[in-house]
Amino acid sequence: MKVIETRGPEETYNIALSIGREAAPGAVIALTGNLGIGKTVFAKGIAAGLGIKDHVSSPTYTIVQQYDGGRLPMYHFDVYRIGDITEMDETGYEDFFYGDGVTVVEWADIVRDIMPDDTCWIRIKGNPDKGYEYRRIVISDEYTSD
Repeated sequence: MKVIETRGPEETYNIALSIGREAAPGAVIALTGNLGIGKTVFAKGIAAGLGIKDHVSSPTYTIVQQYDGGRLPMYHFDVYRIGDITEMDETGYEDFFYGDGVTVVEWADIVRDIMPDDTCWIRIKGNPDKGYEYRRIVISDEYTSD
């Protein structure tokens, strides 16, 4: 487990940028944390690290968006609106999770039962006592709710 503290969106983005630069084909990155905590900022950084130049936004209504043009494709899921895990079958998620690109899943705790065993879990938390833009980023090979 690795813990990183950031003091603004730029720092959070830069952490993700370095993860994107080092991501290998087939990597699955699970992002968890409260609404507005920086999951999409993190996804944007990963995309930039992969060399993707497209504008990255949260695919809340489409559930998955594919980005090409980098050294690897990125499959960006936002499963916030998934009511039942079986809805993931309609997305063809297995092709993405076990493909040759990098899969980033926002709100991954909602679908954790179908996440691959080798998922990289990234939990982003704030702390009002340390300021509005403070983030505590925990990177682990296991899901944690804290």
